[in-house]
Order: sequence, then structure tokens, then C-alpha cells
Amino acid sequence: MSDNYLQPGLPQPAMREGLDLPYWAAAREEKLVCQQCQDCQHWQWGPEFICFRCHSHDVAFKEIAATGTIYSFERVWHPVHPALKEQGAYLVVLVELPQCDSARMVGNLLGDPHQEVEIGAEVRGVFEHHDDGEPPYTLVQWEVV
Repeated sequence: MSDNYLQPGLPQPAMREGLDLPYWAAAREEKLVCQQCQDCQHWQWGPEFICFRCHSHDVAFKEIAATGTIYSFERVWHPVHPALKEQGAYLVVLVELPQCDSARMVGNLLGDPHQEVEIGAEVRGVFEHHDDGEPPYTLVQWEVV
């Protein structure tokens, strides 16, 4: 029996061109990071080579508190991958990170998949380690505070 939220057998996240490797390395250490422009100080998610606001190439990952609020959610009923065929419903949330110019990050909401979800509810990050992956990786999931 796995302690992971979703059923085993899902493909692991693709780590594209090294751009998001600092995010995955921080998650392995149970830290949440977000990109910040070193020129205009704007925060952004997901990882990009340039700042969304001023187009500077000087962006860096900075550690942030693994807390936010639910901006939106979706209760997923239909499997999006064969490994989820027996999963049943699960919750995906869009979490707003107020300490990061309200950048938003997607993740699963832990707990009862039939729970009532309140927009604006405070959540905290939970680091779910997948040590059997090659390479091992950690997902950031969310739970209501």
C-alpha cells in the first residue's frame, strides 16, 4: 500500500531543459521555490527563461513559504491516465501564492476527494516523496490548514 495520494503507475514529471531542476531539487529538500526577477522583483510561476513582466533574463528561484489560498479547483471524475482507472474522484487545486505577487500553482488537494472545497481556503504544501522514481522526485501536494 502506497502512502501517495494517487495510484502508483503514473509517469513521473518531465524535467524540461534543466529550467525547472532547481524547483525539483528544492522540493526534494521539502522547500518550495518560485522564480523572481532580479531586475523588477516580479514573482512568477511556472519556470521560464525570462521575466513575464519586464522580459529580463535575470530570473532566479527563491524559497517561499509553502502556503497559499485556493483560487480554483476541479474534482476530477474521469481518469486522465490508465493508472488512475480505479482511482475515483480526486481534487486538483489552483493555489494562489500571495507572497509571490499572487502567482498560481497547480497541485492535488489531499484528503477526502468528496470534501467541500472553499475558494479562498488557506492551504499548506505537503511534500510527497517518490523515492522509487528514476531519478527520485518529490511532488508538492496541498492540504487545507
